Amino acid sequence: MQIRPILAALRRHRLATMLVALEIALACAVLCNACFLIANRVALLHVVSGVDETALATVQLTGYEDSHAVDLNARVLAGLRSIPGMQSVSVLNSIPFGARRGTAGITLDMAGQHFGGVVEFYVGGPGSMQALGLHVTSGRAPQVDDFRTFEGLMPTDASVQITRSLAEHLWPGTDPLGKDFWLDKWHYRVVGVIDHLVRPDPSNWQGDSKDWSIFVPALPGKYLAGSYLLRADPKDISRVLRDARTTIAKIAPDAVFDEEGSKTLSDLRTDSFRQDRAMVGMLVGVIIALLLVTALGIVGLVSFWVAQRRKQIGIRRAIGATRADILNYFQTENFLIVTFGIVLGMLLAFALNLLLMKHYELPRLPLYYLPIGALILWGLGQLAVLGPALRAAAVPPVVATRSV
Repeated sequence: MQIRPILAALRRHRLATMLVALEIALACAVLCNACFLIANRVALLHVVSGVDETALATVQLTGYEDSHAVDLNARVLAGLRSIPGMQSVSVLNSIPFGARRGTAGITLDMAGQHFGGVVEFYVGGPGSMQALGLHVTSGRAPQVDDFRTFEGLMPTDASVQITRSLAEHLWPGTDPLGKDFWLDKWHYRVVGVIDHLVRPDPSNWQGDSKDWSIFVPALPGKYLAGSYLLRADPKDISRVLRDARTTIAKIAPDAVFDEEGSKTLSDLRTDSFRQDRAMVGMLVGVIIALLLVTALGIVGLVSFWVAQRRKQIGIRRAIGATRADILNYFQTENFLIVTFGIVLGMLLAFALNLLLMKHYELPRLPLYYLPIGALILWGLGQLAVLGPALRAAAVPPVVATRSV
């Protein structure tokens, strides 16, 4: 089929053609960026935490005096360890998918001239790393001598374990073991690399930075208290957490049991990604509504043009055009309109992505989303035009010529 007669016909309907093309361009821009956002959120929902989530829970206490922290730790640890089915209890300042308490920027030199990035410090007591189930890929796990008392937010000097992604970020292509870094004037040396340890709030970080974590061994005390990591068999963990609530009420009446923060890690993960799941659902709804409106626009336009061209269709049928010829005409015409809209939509997709990058710190839209969006809209256009085109092709030549 020749394209030139179709283009000539479209020029006689510039306004209608342009409106449909702009509708498709908008759909393309929104579709590409919405699919990109959905893919990012779905990937986030399946982020690897690096810990044994199904076997872990946390107990969070507040309202106690700092001067009573050491005594509180002793009572709570002893009481929780007596619960049947409890495998281990340890002190850990932050919990994956829980409250964030150790976020800070580090440098690779004491003078603070070489910024390394914003990382998460997990400060844990003896047994906490084993309870988390972290996998050391190189170097060593914390030794007994690594656990020391400290004053302030965290130890001022320690041998630490860092995640593989953080090691690659700080010292790409080199062995991180033995490397030093600083938090202000506080010094830390890398003695081990762990596979994964997700931040407490992974939704707020992009790419590999959601795994930029550091484990700092320390002894429980005044500044490491009130946050406890429980480990039990996955089938017992919910019951163990319920028993822990009852036990705390007896052995630590001077502390407030934080109901919102004291949960299994599975529940914390669910809560942490609640907004992300809601966003995925909302974006899917937007895409469905947008595609439906676009399809209805195409159907309406083609139906209008079929009604206007009944005499033309009849004449073409009378001089030998087959039903397939009529069908191909409308499909080709629609393909050209959709293609023009897609080209414009790709430019709008990049413009929209730049806007999202500027205001919401989203990553750049990968190029492969553009052909995906184009294929979806081409397919949608052909399906939308199929009904009106089939009706046009089914009109007998005599009826078509007499209808005008």
